[in-house]
Amino acid sequence: MAFVVIYDANVLYPNVLRDLLIRVAQAGLVQAKWTHRILDETFRNLKANRPDLDPDNLDRTRKLMIRAIRDCLVQGYAPLIDAVTLPDPDDRHVLAAAIKARAQIIVTVNLKDFPTDSLGQWDIEAKHPDAFILDQIHLDRPSVYGCIQRIADSCTKQPRTIHDILARLEDLGLLESVASLRTE
Repeated sequence: MAFVVIYDANVLYPNVLRDLLIRVAQAGLVQAKWTHRILDETFRNLKANRPDLDPDNLDRTRKLMIRAIRDCLVQGYAPLIDAVTLPDPDDRHVLAAAIKARAQIIVTVNLKDFPTDSLGQWDIEAKHPDAFILDQIHLDRPSVYGCIQRIADSCTKQPRTIHDILARLEDLGLLESVASLRTE
């Protein structure tokens, strides 16, 4: 069975990264989890920061995300929120969900908000998406490459190549992962 990971809102915000993380889970490399609260934050920020995006399409994307990954929603974590301590109290719900889901990793861009000393007592580690994807590449490079190829193939309105997708991931700071996929 794949290990369990929680995707924080900030890694679900960029479309291409969200797509890759979901496809990695669909490939069976990990069991991805999130909560309605994490999705609320993701889509609230998308609607606020990207008025060019159709809100109905964003609502549809949210529903498709939930359908894309079996058993992705963590529930019943609320009683744990007050039991955990993090530098930003607004992130405690993410750690509480990780504990409830028995996740090994929280994938987040904000590593400083999830310090090792706060997570270690729960046997949870925070990883930047670049390090997380690099780990998946080391475990199963063909599957990750296939995920990226499927992202490119799915771009029908504006056709994209795998190199276009890698460039977009690189722009998001996935430098080591992209470099690893471009070599070998």
